[in-house]
Amino acid sequence: MAVHSVSDVNRYLKDLLAGEPLLQGISVRGEISNFKQYPSGHCYFTLKDTNSALKCVMFRSRAQYLRFLPQNGMQVVAGGSIAVYERDGVYQLYVDRLLPEGTGDLALAFEQLKEKLAAEGLFDPARKQPLPAFPKKIGVVTSSAGAVLRDIYRVSKRRWPGIQLVLYPVQVQGEGAAEQIARGIDFFAEEYAVDVIIAGRGGGSMEDLWAFNEEPVVRAIAACPVPLISAVGHETDFTLADFAADVRAATPSQAAELAVPDRAEVMRQVENLTGQLTRQVQRELALRRQRLEGLLNSRVMREPQSMLAERRQRLDFLLAGLQRTAKAELQSKQHKLGLILNRLAAINPVAVMGRGYGIVTKQDKLVSSIQTVEIDDELQLTFTDGHVQAKVLAKIGKGDG
Repeated sequence: MAVHSVSDVNRYLKDLLAGEPLLQGISVRGEISNFKQYPSGHCYFTLKDTNSALKCVMFRSRAQYLRFLPQNGMQVVAGGSIAVYERDGVYQLYVDRLLPEGTGDLALAFEQLKEKLAAEGLFDPARKQPLPAFPKKIGVVTSSAGAVLRDIYRVSKRRWPGIQLVLYPVQVQGEGAAEQIARGIDFFAEEYAVDVIIAGRGGGSMEDLWAFNEEPVVRAIAACPVPLISAVGHETDFTLADFAADVRAATPSQAAELAVPDRAEVMRQVENLTGQLTRQVQRELALRRQRLEGLLNSRVMREPQSMLAERRQRLDFLLAGLQRTAKAELQSKQHKLGLILNRLAAINPVAVMGRGYGIVTKQDKLVSSIQTVEIDDELQLTFTDGHVQAKVLAKIGKGDG
């Protein structure tokens, strides 16, 4: 019996499996487990069902085209070929394509990214900006070759001929489209000032519209400081750009209608406001005229002399009353003054001196007691008609007889 090396056996099995047509281009249904994506971009996972498990690998060259993020527990259909990994002697499925079962990969990718960005607050209504009422310049991010630009131009110029449209031409589908659209939005947000941005394209399949579902575009819209209208596809089409935009338009034509005021409607509003203002002014003038006529027909205007005579008579009455009050007040004050003078006269020392009394002073100080003078002191006696100089010869108290 021949003895073979491990390498010989694994190589034989590898060639054997590679030559089996059933195992080439095979599709396998199962549940993902142990999924891991390495920094290299290669993905390793296991497909399992109730009874068995199958190791799988999806190299970066294929994994980079995945529209969704594979997750453990997800039911998928993996397509590829089964071969032996010669080094470990393990057979595995080399995956070329991977689709979620029961839903398309685009629909799943849409929901996954929508949930992620919503959790970050990129779709929060509080972030929405109002559109300016009268923009002067509108930036348009779309293809230069499609009907979208013509529709936006036609509707905008019909509604407001003076509006200025600035195009940033981009690829709206295919590889690199999302990056171009994001750059166009950033251009108007940072380099070329406009009042409103319209970003969009015409209708198509979900895959055709996919550039407006990619993360760079959605983040550029959410971060844009300029009010932005998304106009992607037809009325029934929804993209993540619609959720992030300040306003969603069902069609590019409606985007132009939302962004640009209608000159005819504005003129009707101006005429309506002018009519209201005119009627208000007329009503106000009528009220003022009525008031003026009332004033002109009043007595003060018809009989001004009579009104003055009444006022003059009233003034005379007031003056007479004032004079009476002043006279009574003066008499009362004079009476009170007389009483005060009588009291002052009663206590006036001059009046007392007129009755034979005098004032005795010693060195200009009043002498009121014999205790303040001594024998031989010189005193001055003041009477109503003059002074007398005196000298103390003796001191006789009340008790001395």
